[in-house]
Amino acid sequence: MTQTIKAATATETSLGCRVLTHPVLQHKLTVLRDKTTTPNSFRLVVEEMSQLLAYEATRDLKLMKKRIETPLEATESETVAESLLLISIMRAGNGMLDGMLRVLPFATVGHIGIYRDKFIKSTVEYYLRLPKVVKGKKVLLIDPLLATADTACAAIDRLKQYEVGPIRFVCLLAAPEGIAKMKKLHPDVEICTVSIERELDSRGYILPGLGDAGDRLYDTEGA
Repeated sequence: MTQTIKAATATETSLGCRVLTHPVLQHKLTVLRDKTTTPNSFRLVVEEMSQLLAYEATRDLKLMKKRIETPLEATESETVAESLLLISIMRAGNGMLDGMLRVLPFATVGHIGIYRDKFIKSTVEYYLRLPKVVKGKKVLLIDPLLATADTACAAIDRLKQYEVGPIRFVCLLAAPEGIAKMKKLHPDVEICTVSIERELDSRGYILPGLGDAGDRLYDTEGA
């Protein structure tokens, strides 16, 4: 028996985040949560969801007029007028990158590798590659999960050193604790997500969550 849980809307605002409540995204999120979903299927669904997220995350891009020729006549149409930079927080962010680029092929791409060292209780940057020109560019910073927000905030700190334009953090799941930290340290950064979860456990994992996104994408075991 099919039950309508709530009226479907494109987005809603919660805890200062833009939450995408589209039924198709919620359906695909259930596939990701399921522990029996294979790595291949997990990767495919992350890519599909990333395409849908790309539309919402760029809804305020500026447009400009362009004169073109259709097969029938000349006309004036619209095209994106802003430069856009996609930054993947490695390694899990790479799982979202292809889906984003299918929708945003005009974007340039950068990678930043940061992890939280549990022994020194601090973040460690081990990789950074950015396009030659990033100053003033609008940024979509992508990572499937916003848990403690330690790595996300460290990545934002680093990007701001390069004087990039407005930053929007795009993820599949966000924990209230991570949202609160990002809003405190970087109140100018908007968060776009599919779900705000219940809480973090003692290890910093999101509950109910979907496990470690990197491990499930690449079929590896957590350290």
